[in-house]
Amino acid sequence: MLSSDSALARLISERAADAPGHPLLEDARSDRVVTAADLERLVAAWHARFADAGLGASAAVLIDVDDPLAIAVLQLAAISGGYRAVTIDRGAGREEPERIAGLIRGAGMTVGDRGADRAVVGAPWTAVGPGLLPGATANGIPAPGAEPAGTGAAVLFTSGSTGAPKGVELPEPQLLFVAERIARHHGLRPNDRGFNPLPLSHVNPQVVGVLATLVAGATVVLDARFRRTGFWELLHERRITWLNAVPAILAVLARTGELDPPEGLRFIRCASAPLPDHVREAFAGIPVILSWGMTEGASQITATDPQDAATVSGVGRPQGSEVEVRAPGGAERLAGQTGELWVRGPGIVTHYLFGAAADRFDADGWLRTGDVGTVDGNGLVALAGRSDDVINRGGEKVYPADVEEVLLGDPAVLEAVVVARPDEILGQVPVAYVIPVEGAAIDIDRLRERCEELARFKRPVEIDVVPDLPRAPAGKIRRAEVRRMAEEAATR
Repeated sequence: MLSSDSALARLISERAADAPGHPLLEDARSDRVVTAADLERLVAAWHARFADAGLGASAAVLIDVDDPLAIAVLQLAAISGGYRAVTIDRGAGREEPERIAGLIRGAGMTVGDRGADRAVVGAPWTAVGPGLLPGATANGIPAPGAEPAGTGAAVLFTSGSTGAPKGVELPEPQLLFVAERIARHHGLRPNDRGFNPLPLSHVNPQVVGVLATLVAGATVVLDARFRRTGFWELLHERRITWLNAVPAILAVLARTGELDPPEGLRFIRCASAPLPDHVREAFAGIPVILSWGMTEGASQITATDPQDAATVSGVGRPQGSEVEVRAPGGAERLAGQTGELWVRGPGIVTHYLFGAAADRFDADGWLRTGDVGTVDGNGLVALAGRSDDVINRGGEKVYPADVEEVLLGDPAVLEAVVVARPDEILGQVPVAYVIPVEGAAIDIDRLRERCEELARFKRPVEIDVVPDLPRAPAGKIRRAEVRRMAEEAATR
């Protein structure tokens, strides 16, 4: 038994007692496995290392490693030990550790230089038999204004895709609440084998991939990133029963060869952005669970049921949280209309780190998500876009998702983004940027013909073909930067 009194520590020990040899974590690129007994042993070893390093209750630990198995174990060890786990995205460039350190400083936590309070766990892990042995020193950051002493948490920063990133602290009870809801909704069982190719520096794989798997006593195969080559062969080899994906992954798979899912694949889970109709149709026959969430909601707020596969426009019903629609400003609640989505519940944070963006929360604990959508009489949530992204063309509201869906219907278009460009007469007009499928040539005239099915005010005044667009570390397009591109183009 782990000595920590946290619920996560107790769960880890229960898994080790119930099925010590059961594989909880597997590496997609090697034969390394972390069994339930291995996990308990490794977490205990890290608890001892943290204590030896003199970390105080709720100290923050920066996890700066690139091995997904090591990251998962370190995250579980830090949170279950009563510390704050802050994970560096190794794919975001050499400046990322310093960027995150700067954000932590801005949130009020102190960061030392190269001395005793350096906030980095550097972990060269070595494969030994069935498990892994930690071989690193750990140092921490004092973190003032913590949750109750010794409460573990994951600290993340929002992607910044729509503006400046904000610090989000997800305490252990919130993480486990959402993970339990995910495991229950998805019907995860001990014999399930999930595949997660998403980076563990982000909330989705931390909660959906690792924690929900631990709650269910199942297995998750972790990959450091998505690789198109050999994808289906890997899923067959590892006997994968569900896939944790984002629309960009499914779009690539749908456009680059015949789908070859393993016989035991029960469902695909898709989140982080709208799933275009044509991609959904390409996966016909495989249940696709659509989910809407955010870092502030520990990944999942709503989710569709597998039997709702025909409901393309909706993102499901709330899973443990409340969702309501309000008019701009937040005071007036709207029934059956499009408006701003507000959320609250055990899975939703009640503040950002050290008081940032306090105006997004009301006195009753509701959070303004920044998303625009509807909630029908059956509680089904549908998204129309981000409030910052809505284009006001001479008084007519253009939701970019409506236009992007039409553009994405062209077989040569891999991704499409529609943003506002300033206009002297109309105020704003929509312009589109499209990224081609590898090896394909986009016909602009054909795209314009497609857009004729839209109301005239929704049609983009310009369509530009680009090789790529600015992206956040997880791959989400930074719309704020794309808007700036459009504004700069208008002044040339």
